[in-house]
Amino acid sequence: MNREQISGIAHAGHPIKAPLDDDSVRRLLDHGAPRGDERVLDLGCGSAEWLLRALAAHPSLHAEGVDVSEQALELAGRSADRLGVRARLVLHQQEAADFVPAQSFDLVLSVGATHAFGGLLPTLAAARKHLAPGGRVLIGDGFWDRTPSPEAFELFGELDDLATTVDRVVADGWTPVHGHVSSRRELDDYEWACWGSLASWALDRPGDPDAAEALATATARRTEWLHSYRDSFGFLTLVLRPTSG
Repeated sequence: MNREQISGIAHAGHPIKAPLDDDSVRRLLDHGAPRGDERVLDLGCGSAEWLLRALAAHPSLHAEGVDVSEQALELAGRSADRLGVRARLVLHQQEAADFVPAQSFDLVLSVGATHAFGGLLPTLAAARKHLAPGGRVLIGDGFWDRTPSPEAFELFGELDDLATTVDRVVADGWTPVHGHVSSRRELDDYEWACWGSLASWALDRPGDPDAAEALATATARRTEWLHSYRDSFGFLTLVLRPTSG
């Protein structure tokens, strides 16, 4: 099984690929697109769950999503058809870092996808290029809530603590106008959902040649979470406006 297949199965019960519940997502989108008629861009959209929710909630909103995954974008298109919002959604299959749009956007999202740009600040730099005057950025990334274990550091690499993360964003020319730190419940629900979905898929298909690998992956990822990073990893989502310019 490739990484994309495993991710698709793991997120079947948690389509937002980040530790955020539905109410948190709704509130963040409300702060990111307060008028309801914005043009919204998601860099690294996956199956475009953020965009689909924004489009369903706001009939005058238009959105574009960029992702390298053909499978994820096909799923996004089918979901958009089902919700009746396909006419207001444009999807681009390419590297998010290489995307050159025809026009700017009122809201640029990138939640859990900063790896595509090489980190938090490079992601913000990319978002700024696509932002219309008066626009906002909605970005989500990890931080260290406590000093990480060596195993956790190896998994996630260089992260700052919460205060330092926000300080770096502010020093980069941004002002937070809303923010959300994922709760312990959100963080735990996300991990249980992902590895539970993957394990259930395997257990429901004892004759499938991929079942053993899927179950082993679910077991390994659950063990990493519980033993390596559950007590140290946090997740921050910010709504930002440029401080000047």
